[in-house]
Amino acid sequence: MTSDKYTHPLMAMHGIDAMRAMIDNPRNNSYVGDTLGFRLVKVDNGFAAFEGVPSDRMLNPFGIVNGGWALTLLYSACGAAAHTTLPARVGHDTVEMKGNLLRTVRADTGRLRAEAYVVSRERTLITAEAKLTDAVGKIYAHGTTTSLIRYPNHHPDK
Repeated sequence: MTSDKYTHPLMAMHGIDAMRAMIDNPRNNSYVGDTLGFRLVKVDNGFAAFEGVPSDRMLNPFGIVNGGWALTLLYSACGAAAHTTLPARVGHDTVEMKGNLLRTVRADTGRLRAEAYVVSRERTLITAEAKLTDAVGKIYAHGTTTSLIRYPNHHPDK
């Protein structure tokens, strides 16, 4: 399924309202989250939290959860936090992400939570940072993103 980000129904809503709609209606929630076993659980202005449970479906050939799973949780949280700051019909594209994997995630690690906060929101760029922690607060990964704000009539690819 493909979608034009400027005509998707959630894009007609203020960013924080779109993120709340994703929480309130699972049908609006993340397709990648369905695939990888995580979901958006909380938002506020400049903040988003995702929770996920790793499984044996995410294992690499060495029997541990692929690091991309943790990085995707961080990336999703940062993107959602950034989106909460945007007005309706304005989107953003990630131009940079950096992540650090600090602990091994195993299929039996249990629920992990990625919390992200917007560090800076300017006219054209948003930066956000996130941490991935377990129930007792151990940090498994952390990262940052930089996103370019895309206004509706600005299509540099055309």
